[in-house]
Amino acid sequence: MTSPSRRPARRPERNAAQPRRSGGAPRRRSGAAPQQKRPVRPAMPQEVLWTAPESGLPTFAELGLPEPVLRALAAEGFTEPRPIQAATLPDTLRGRDLLGRGQTGSGKTLAFGLALVARLAGGRAEARRPRGLVLVPTRELAQQVVDAVEPFAKALHLRQAVIVGGLSMNRQIDTLARGVDLLVATPGRLTDHLTEGTCDLSAVEITAIDEADRMSDMGFLPQVRRILDRTPADGQRLLFSATLDNEVSTLVERYLHDPVTRAVASAAAPVETMDHHLFLVRRDDKTRIVHEIAAREGRTIFFVRTKHGADRVVKQLRREGVQASALHGGKAQNARNRAIDAFKDGSIPVLVATDVAARGIHVDDVSLVVHVDPPGDPKDYLHRAGRTARGGESGVVVTLVTAEERRDVDTLMRQAGVTPDVTDAAPGSASLVEVTGARLPSGIPVEAPKPPQQQPAAGTGRRRRSSGRAVTGRQPGAAGGDSRGRRSGGPRRGGSPRTAA
Repeated sequence: MTSPSRRPARRPERNAAQPRRSGGAPRRRSGAAPQQKRPVRPAMPQEVLWTAPESGLPTFAELGLPEPVLRALAAEGFTEPRPIQAATLPDTLRGRDLLGRGQTGSGKTLAFGLALVARLAGGRAEARRPRGLVLVPTRELAQQVVDAVEPFAKALHLRQAVIVGGLSMNRQIDTLARGVDLLVATPGRLTDHLTEGTCDLSAVEITAIDEADRMSDMGFLPQVRRILDRTPADGQRLLFSATLDNEVSTLVERYLHDPVTRAVASAAAPVETMDHHLFLVRRDDKTRIVHEIAAREGRTIFFVRTKHGADRVVKQLRREGVQASALHGGKAQNARNRAIDAFKDGSIPVLVATDVAARGIHVDDVSLVVHVDPPGDPKDYLHRAGRTARGGESGVVVTLVTAEERRDVDTLMRQAGVTPDVTDAAPGSASLVEVTGARLPSGIPVEAPKPPQQQPAAGTGRRRRSSGRAVTGRQPGAAGGDSRGRRSGGPRRGGSPRTAA
């Protein structure tokens, strides 16, 4: 006899009168009042490490994606699925709940993004009632998801919207009122809309939660739970998390029904194409070493601990002749967008960031990541490091360590599963030049980039708010192209084909 605290072994039989979707899976209830919570299951699902079949990865067509999506994948230059996509799409396209885990840069955005658009195909959203939902921890990751999914949503005539803080609430209200098929949101701003009654989640058929462990670290899970309680309890749910610590496991137990579990690598496994180096430096030399590394050729991300530290390093670099921008939570959203866009198009080769950029920022050809301030825990190390060596490309990760920091950093590296090359480094030293390409900066100060001039809105004498740019679709300057400003379907450097990222 089933215990009252456990779920039934399977969902109730579908009513014969209930229509089916085009894919043959039962249509999930959208108008029914959502249940407040699911009964807790007795144990976490056992993780299964997925390995590619001996015959090789299936094609996108063999995975069962709709024909318009297949054409869009070909137009975007995606030739074959990544392992996380091949591992998850067969189950998610059939409507199964999923617990997934993959290394940063493994392609999980399209793993859930393609499932979302395929499951939503053929329907149309009502005003203020989205049909699909993606929850992410940061504003930048929200825009990243929309940019990645946009070509495939467009191919299926689905409308997307971004709901994040820092952008116009009124514009978001207008967008929701026009009807949104797929809503990508951060928990805080979505909670605002639910409180104001400008968004209704009772029609959500499929929900994806990305970077669940990061949301736990940032204290967002209470909001996530309240949001999920507003969605139908029998909706399909996909959760991606690097780890299943603390509250994340509770989230899985409460909201995922009989999930299939897929992992493509150990949570602590370092990316094979990433080289890790630990430079032992004198405190008095550290600033000069940062300047020399920043003067190198190529895109570089420096991570520091505080907002003030990021701004200070950027000012120092500009005085030394290195064009750099800061990225941290103290900047307005439009300023953060401009910094990322300039870094993507190469006009600013150096980004100095706090951990706000450690997850979700995908910029091609970031060849070097430098921990100016060592991270606080091994998860932060791995996610900072994951800004390089994405999609099979190679990259270098350098941590600058003083004698006082050595013991703590050694412990952190062991916990992260990383064995770095340890080298003494000083300004101009051969080891510094060999690993990073460091060189002397010009010493000719450069000015900070000026924000674009605001243009009067058409038909009015008022200025247009630049912060409204990311409410829907791609960011200006990124539409139809990748981070280097070329068309996504065009050939990559060296002519090699793309794989889904």
